[in-house]
Amino acid sequence: MTTAVPPLLPTVEQTRIDRWRDALLASPRGYRLWRWLAPLLVTVVAAVLRLIDIGNPHQLVFDETYYVKDSWSQWVLGYPSTWEPDDTDARFAAGQTDIFTGIGSYVVHPPLGRILIGAGMALFGPDSATGWRISAAVFGTATVLLVYLVARTLTRSIPFATVASGLIAIDGLGIVLSRIALLDIFLTFFILLTFWFVALDHLRTGDRIAELVARRGERPMWGPILWNRPWLIAAGTAAGAATAVKWSGLYVLAAIGVYAVVTDALARRRAGVVQWPMDAVRQGLASFVLLVPVALVVYLASWSGWLFTSGGYMRSTPVATSPLWSWVPEALQRLWAYHQAMYAFHVGLVTPHSYASPAWQWPLLIRPTSMYWHQDAAGVNGCTLPTGCTEAISSLANPIIWWAGIAASVFLLVRFVMVRDWRYALVLTGLAATYVPWLLYPERTIFQFYTVAMLPFLVIALTFALREIASPARAASRITGQVGVLVFLGFCVVVSAFWYPVWAGLPVPYEFWRLHNWLPTWI
Repeated sequence: MTTAVPPLLPTVEQTRIDRWRDALLASPRGYRLWRWLAPLLVTVVAAVLRLIDIGNPHQLVFDETYYVKDSWSQWVLGYPSTWEPDDTDARFAAGQTDIFTGIGSYVVHPPLGRILIGAGMALFGPDSATGWRISAAVFGTATVLLVYLVARTLTRSIPFATVASGLIAIDGLGIVLSRIALLDIFLTFFILLTFWFVALDHLRTGDRIAELVARRGERPMWGPILWNRPWLIAAGTAAGAATAVKWSGLYVLAAIGVYAVVTDALARRRAGVVQWPMDAVRQGLASFVLLVPVALVVYLASWSGWLFTSGGYMRSTPVATSPLWSWVPEALQRLWAYHQAMYAFHVGLVTPHSYASPAWQWPLLIRPTSMYWHQDAAGVNGCTLPTGCTEAISSLANPIIWWAGIAASVFLLVRFVMVRDWRYALVLTGLAATYVPWLLYPERTIFQFYTVAMLPFLVIALTFALREIASPARAASRITGQVGVLVFLGFCVVVSAFWYPVWAGLPVPYEFWRLHNWLPTWI
C-alpha cells in the first residue's frame, strides 16, 4: 500500500510554498503522479535542448575529426583505420564515408565510446551529422535522468531530485557535450551510473551489517563478510565501462573502492565490532573481488573488435616478452604493448593548444573550449541578419550554476566535517575522483570541457546547499530563503536562455556573441 509522503520539516511552521508542495505530494495519488511526471518532464526538456537541430553544423567540429571517423571505421572493420589523406574531413562530411584505408590507426583511448558513436552512425547513416551525434545526445539526456535518480536515492525527495536534474538539464557544458561527438558525455554517464549503484549498495548493506552483528551477541570480535552485494558488482561493471571509454574511469574505480572500505569500517564500528578496522580490511578484500574482476572483464570485452580481427594498430606487431609471461595469449601480449604506447602518449602530451586549460583553472572557469566558430555575411548561406551571422559553439557551463556549484562543494565539505553525512561523502568522493587526479598533471595538455564529468556532482552539491537555504529552522527566515532559492533558479534559467544560441551554434549577430565574453579569456 502506498503511503502519503510527510512534509520535509513537519515540526516547523509551514510557508505557503511548503503548503503548495504538500498539496501536490501529500496524497498517495499526487505522490504517484509526480513520482513519474517530474523525471519525465525534466528528461523531455533535456532531450529537446540536446536534439534541436543537432545536425548543425554539418561538418566535423573540434575533435570530431578524430572520433567520428575512427568510430565509423571501427564499426565497419572492428578497429579504427587510417583515412585517405586528401581533404578527408570535407569529403567525409560530403558523404564519402568509405575512404578509410583498412590500415590500423593509432588511437589513444579505449573503444567503448567509439562503439557507441558508431552505433548512432549505423542507425542514422554515417553521412548524417545527426548520425554522428545522436548517441551523445541520447547519453547526455540519460545523464540528466540519472542525476534525478541519484538525487532521489540520496534524499527520497522529488523536489530535490527535480531541482538537481533540472540544473544539469539546462547547463551549457552538459548541452554542448551532448551535441558533439566526443567521448566525455559517455564517460560522465558511466561514472554517474557507478555512483548510483554505490549509493544503492550503501542503503542495502548498512542495516544488514547492524542486524548480522547483533545476532552474534554484544560487541562481537568480528563481523560478517558480505558477498551478496549485487549493487557493488553493478558498480564494478559501470566503472569498467567508464574505463573502457577513457582511462580516467580507473580513478573512479579506485575511489569507490576506498569509499566502500571506509563506509564498511564505520558501519562495523557503529555496530559494535571490536576489531572493526581489521574487519573492514577483510570485507575490503571481498569487495575487491566483487568490484575489480567484473570491471576488467567489461574493459577487455570493449576490445573484442581489436582482439578478434587482425588489422588493428599493433595487432600483428611482434612483441618481446619475458619467458615469465609466455603463457599469456599472444593477442593479449600485443594489447599490453599497445597500452604501454597509449600510456606513454598520455603522460607525454604537452603540445601547446590555444584552448588548453590546466586543472587549477577549472573551478574559476577561466578558459572554456571553443568547439566551432563561423561567420557569414548577410545573404550568404541563408543568413538573414542584416549585419551578418555568427555561429559559435563554446563548452562554457552556465556561469551561475558553475560558480555556485563550486561554492556549494566547499559548503558541502564543511557540512560533512560537522555532521558526517554519508550522502555528502558520496558526492564529495565523486568530485574528488573526477577532479583531483587532473591536478597531478600540471604540464599536460588538457581542457575545461573535461569537467563535464564533475558536473553531476556539482549540481547535486548545489541542490544540497539550496535546500539548506530554503529550510532554516525559523519560519521568518524560511520564507526569505525559499523565495531567494526560487529567484536564483529563475536566474539560472534566464542565463541559460541567453547562452543557448552559443551552445547550439545558432546564427546570431556578432555583437550578441560578443556579449557572452564576460571574461577576456573566454574569447
